Amino acid sequence: MSIGMRKFTGVLQRLLVLYVFVQVVAAFFVELPYPYWVGWIPILAVLAIGFARRRAVGREIVAEPPAPVEVDPPVTGRWSALNSPADKVPSHGTHGLGQTYAIDIVAVPEEGPPRPAFAWLWPVTRRNRAFPAFGAPLLAAGDATVVHAEDGQRDHLSRNSLAALLYFFVIEGIGRTVGGARRVVGNHVVLDLGGGTYALYAHVKQGSLAVKAGDQVVAGQRLGSCGNSGNSTEPHLHFQLMDGPDLNMARGVPFSWRGVGVPGGGETFAVGEDVTPVP
Repeated sequence: MSIGMRKFTGVLQRLLVLYVFVQVVAAFFVELPYPYWVGWIPILAVLAIGFARRRAVGREIVAEPPAPVEVDPPVTGRWSALNSPADKVPSHGTHGLGQTYAIDIVAVPEEGPPRPAFAWLWPVTRRNRAFPAFGAPLLAAGDATVVHAEDGQRDHLSRNSLAALLYFFVIEGIGRTVGGARRVVGNHVVLDLGGGTYALYAHVKQGSLAVKAGDQVVAGQRLGSCGNSGNSTEPHLHFQLMDGPDLNMARGVPFSWRGVGVPGGGETFAVGEDVTPVP
């Protein structure tokens, strides 16, 4: 699929999702001027476009699988992996937004309050400070140039209960998809690591960034803090490598963290506490 076609289908998909969302809201207040079954047409179109895009990108990746790029771990301390490419590819169930080899990690320190478990009924939500990952330092995975950096979006409450998760998928997820890539990844940083490889740090804490676009950073330098912005159920880091800075066009690139490798889902790993100071 050409770059132009990927852009066109991406825009069309977001417009159709917006139409479906408006239709659902409008149906609560007025009687729609067409049969009920007509409303399913754009939904089917969204699914068809998404399937076609995934198939196209998937064929490209299978035909020419990229070699893993070794980089430094983006955190220190004790963490656990979720949605790991060590278990399945694409790790998040989609090649979209360059997520083919993305990984989610949550902090699980040996000391202090543990990470709250999933709640079926109560509490519906929790404050971010209840999660040990919230506010943890995020570190540059290598010497790089900051391509993009933003931290103006809010950190919302957790979505790790049954009721909150339903809201997350049925309502919030649609709204963020309509809002485009930046509403999905929330506050984020994109680093140019050189050699056509870029690193994305997603769900960064609001107002925590210590870098801006154009800055030169060194491996281990603090970029900001782990947060809960964007399409996130709890404070965590979503990390991925990709072949371009534009999330809508980029394809995922496999990674390997020095001294860690690629931790599988549920696997706990530890990284030394030494942090390179800001030059």
